[in-house]
Amino acid sequence: METPTTTQEVADRFYTLAQQGAYDQIQEELYDAQVLSLEPDHAPGPSRVEGMEGIRQKAQQWQESIEQTYGGYCEAPIVAGKTFACAMGMDVEMKGQGRVKMDELAVYQVNDQGKIILEQFFY
Repeated sequence: METPTTTQEVADRFYTLAQQGAYDQIQEELYDAQVLSLEPDHAPGPSRVEGMEGIRQKAQQWQESIEQTYGGYCEAPIVAGKTFACAMGMDVEMKGQGRVKMDELAVYQVNDQGKIILEQFFY
């Protein structure tokens, strides 16, 4: 497979992998090493994480907080310039909190090398 370089190609590859639940592969394949991740101030974890190691730690902490997953979705991306956005959600049972259904808008910025340099979540 050719490496995606345009924002549309990155968004399409992201969506294909998201449909497979391959979020680790998305990060390994599509993210820049210096990626920045932003969550709302009311998020349970850190609101700002920098770099792939921080992203991996954040993902691991998230996975460890989930007892059971009932479902999830990622809608087709909308592309504008160097940015794309996907509506996403999940239905999970959180440790000590019970079952939670969450919906969010995930926005991604892509650099000229076809790598995601920013992920920002709104919920």
